[in-house]
Amino acid sequence: QPAESGGTLVQTGGSLRLSCTASGPTFGNYNIGWFRQAPGKEREFVAAIAWTGDRTVLTNSVKGRFTISRDNAKNMAYLQMDALKPEDTAVYYCAAGRAVIPVKIDAYEFDFWGQGTQVTVSS
Repeated sequence: QPAESGGTLVQTGGSLRLSCTASGPTFGNYNIGWFRQAPGKEREFVAAIAWTGDRTVLTNSVKGRFTISRDNAKNMAYLQMDALKPEDTAVYYCAAGRAVIPVKIDAYEFDFWGQGTQVTVSS
């Protein structure tokens, strides 16, 4: 079961790094995705990375600002968020899905979900 951390309050233009960890020896066998849900809005895809770490996908609104990465030796995945905007405010979820290429971006493709971490960007 993934677990997220790193969410907090940050000012516009600031940076945050979210972390996702999961116990067990099979972390490296899953693609990892980041999703977010803002109040009153549907959950949306943010970024995903293949189990190998060499394939990534980001939604257009975060390209050039967010970076997804992973360290399988540490059972960790990360979402580096730079140049944050108020519209990035949301609960961010880490999810694990089947190790497939191309990397999937639909929520139903991910089987295991964390509880979420709140990111608030003040204007």
